[in-house]
Amino acid sequence: MAINIRRDLITRSELLAKSIDDIEKKIKLLPEGRINVRRQNNKAYYYLYVIDSNDKYLGPDDRELIEKLIQKDYLKKVLKDVKRELAAIEEMQKLYPETLVEDLFDRLPESHKKYAHPINICDDDFAAKWMETPYVRKSFKKGSPEFYTLKGEKVRSKSEVIIADRLYANGIPYRYECPLKMGKKIIHPDYSILRMSDRKTVYLEHCGKIGDPQYTEDMLTRIKDYNDVGIVLGDRLFLTFESDKTPLDVSLLDSLIKTHFR
Repeated sequence: MAINIRRDLITRSELLAKSIDDIEKKIKLLPEGRINVRRQNNKAYYYLYVIDSNDKYLGPDDRELIEKLIQKDYLKKVLKDVKRELAAIEEMQKLYPETLVEDLFDRLPESHKKYAHPINICDDDFAAKWMETPYVRKSFKKGSPEFYTLKGEKVRSKSEVIIADRLYANGIPYRYECPLKMGKKIIHPDYSILRMSDRKTVYLEHCGKIGDPQYTEDMLTRIKDYNDVGIVLGDRLFLTFESDKTPLDVSLLDSLIKTHFR
């Protein structure tokens, strides 16, 4: 979501204005005078000060009055700072531009939008544009098992359904088997993921047949191919695993999503 400073300033100023009204009403309900605190032998002694009167000592029986006067003193300090912040925001609102940078492109005439390239687009728009970029997926063999994600995508296994649905549920933009050129070779990573924190594309490969020696050798070659083009394991390349005896570790997947995919 794009940051809208002007909107946030208005919201904050409205909150502060209401707080000023509420605090002033509370102060009016509190007793007259204020507290003076004198210390002697590391002990605090409380005195009531009222204009044109001598200080009056307040003992243990005056606890309720002490509490109200201390609260009054606190509220006055809060009121002073709230008014100072509100004044600063009002000055900032006068200086802050009416039109945000993110809005400029939308205000261009259609004849200009065809050729202009927007800058500083917000995360939602950036992710939508990334997701909407067309690509040709890897084909499926005729008669292959059909597994579908919540988004209606056909994938190759139950585990890939779990991975896709976990990414989708966490709001992680991804593309399934989007082609990636590696020198003269083109591969289809299981999941190309848009990491919004730095707007980089990272890759998740699900190693689903670890018990198969040839499959494992092929995966090792694939990891090397990634590395050769600068996509390093643990940086922009991540793996999940599965074998005949050991299913996909969903907790590991959730950890990857939380730590590396946001």
